[in-house]
Amino acid sequence: MKYSKHITHTTLLIIMALVFTSCATIPEKAEAVSPFNKEEYLGKWYEIARLDFKYEKDLNNTTANYSINPDGTIKVVNKGYNYVKKEWTEANGKAKFIDSDTIAKLKVSFFGPFYSGYNVIALTDNYKYALVAGKNLDYLWILSRETTIPEHIKQDFINQAKAIGYKTQDLIWVEHTKP
Repeated sequence: MKYSKHITHTTLLIIMALVFTSCATIPEKAEAVSPFNKEEYLGKWYEIARLDFKYEKDLNNTTANYSINPDGTIKVVNKGYNYVKKEWTEANGKAKFIDSDTIAKLKVSFFGPFYSGYNVIALTDNYKYALVAGKNLDYLWILSRETTIPEHIKQDFINQAKAIGYKTQDLIWVEHTKP
């Protein structure tokens, strides 16, 4: 019996599906906050710091707004001011809980069926400050309900991120100068 050396279109799709579904959505040493109250997390957050990546390049005054979609997913509206192009940009997406909505481990999409990890890994009791990890050590955000964060919380979040393996010296500290 002869075997074809060519991979069929169906086989390739199956392999791609397995690769995408088996991808990690949280860094190895990180743990999502549990218990998590999604209703308390909803609303507007200011980005205090981030590891830069192409979709937020040259942005400051960045915010994220979370609300519930009719289908129960989380509506995500990210906004920022591109200080090079001198214009506001906005990205709309949706997030879904991976396990339970009481575990802050989600996947978020801004591009159709393609999702990436969004994991709240530290959160103050009053849901005022959050440390968010992406799917790997290339994505990290420090968020606040206001445009500043107390130094002791900032240092605590940085120490937690370092312990996971993040290069916190590469964080970009976001300016909030526009209303």
